[in-house]
Amino acid sequence: MNYHDLSIRNDLSHIIFITGGTKSGKSEFAEHLAKEIKNLSYVALSKNNPNDKEWQKKINLHRNRRPKDWILIETTDLLNTLKKEEGPLLIDSIGGFVMESIERDLKEWLAKMDSLIVLLKKRKNITFIVGEQVGWSLVSEYKIGNTYIERIGELQKKITKISKDNWLAINGRAIKIDEISLEIPT
Repeated sequence: MNYHDLSIRNDLSHIIFITGGTKSGKSEFAEHLAKEIKNLSYVALSKNNPNDKEWQKKINLHRNRRPKDWILIETTDLLNTLKKEEGPLLIDSIGGFVMESIERDLKEWLAKMDSLIVLLKKRKNITFIVGEQVGWSLVSEYKIGNTYIERIGELQKKITKISKDNWLAINGRAIKIDEISLEIPT
């Protein structure tokens, strides 16, 4: 599978969505799909925290794996980034968007999520989005954990509906879920 297999169709967005659990290979697979894209900007949705050594180690792994010609955008402001950037993007990962808004009330969150979906649908260039699968195991005993699980679940359903291709990374394997699944009516 390479970029040439990702033909852009007029009836769908230009979004390729790759989701999976922790250490599933989702980021590596997104990078593999995007490696031949020229002028790609890699949007790292996280805050730089030099005091968190484990987080910095993870960030460095991602940096070392990416092609050197990719443009790096480190931000927590995805909406403004999408308004400014017209070229091809790889967004890693959408959970950063959820975390940036975790303290907002439900009404504010829904408005922000809807704004994101509108901006993604308007994009004319290919957009790879990496997302985290959560909620497959224990329910969090903390309100913030359950808020995150619910919000990312709802957001990723919306992203899936507007994506041209949807992939699930699991145990180092990628499954194209569009070919083996049915959309659940809502």
